[in-house]
Amino acid sequence: MSLNTEKRKSGRVEFSRGIDVHMVAIDGTWRRACVMLDVAASEAKLSVTEPVEGLSLKEFFLILSTTGRAFRRCELDWINGEQIGVRFLETQAKSKKGTVSQ
Repeated sequence: MSLNTEKRKSGRVEFSRGIDVHMVAIDGTWRRACVMLDVAASEAKLSVTEPVEGLSLKEFFLILSTTGRAFRRCELDWINGEQIGVRFLETQAKSKKGTVSQ
């Protein structure tokens, strides 16, 4: 096993049954049900249950809760059949020039 693969798996949590989540366009024009198969601090693997062809997957929200209060801003990383990989985008506030963010 390569160091890169070991690093990737070390912080990853796999779900035996998956977690029901939704992908939603940034502008709210589309929504798709999917299942989160595993997750890490910066990425997740999803199984899509509805077609995603033709959707703008450059940037979207991944809704993690039924209330919509838990979500992550994402971008598509890869597609392999019904599975897709997403990267979580940083949403930290921009710091003023010369200051360091905590």
